[in-house]
Amino acid sequence: MDKIIIRRLELNCVIGCNPEERLAPRKLLATITLLTDTRPAATSDNLKDTVNYATLSRRLRNYAATTSFLLIETLAEQLAAHCLNTPGVQGVTVVLDKPNCISQAEGAAVEITRP
Repeated sequence: MDKIIIRRLELNCVIGCNPEERLAPRKLLATITLLTDTRPAATSDNLKDTVNYATLSRRLRNYAATTSFLLIETLAEQLAAHCLNTPGVQGVTVVLDKPNCISQAEGAAVEITRP
C-alpha cells in the first residue's frame, strides 16, 4: 500500500486536563500517514485521482480549531476518523505531538493506527 504523509501539520486546539490549559488554544503538531493507492494519480498526473492533502489539511486544521478536548488521544481519534471519511484513504496513522507539556522533555505524543 502506498502512503501520503502530511508532516508536522500545525493545529490549534484547546486541549489538556489542567485548568490553565483550558484558557486558550495551544499549538499541536500532527503527522498524518494516509494509506492509499497512488497508481491512478501517477498514471494520469491528475489531482482528481489522488487524495488532495492540501484540502484535507485545511479540514483538519479547521476541525481542531473549533473543538476542545481533555486528551490528545481523543483528538487523534477524531482526526483519524476525518481522514478515513476522505475518498481514497484506506487506512491512517496519526501521530499527535503536544510540545512543551512536560518539564524537561520536548513534550508528549500519541500515535494511533486505524484501518
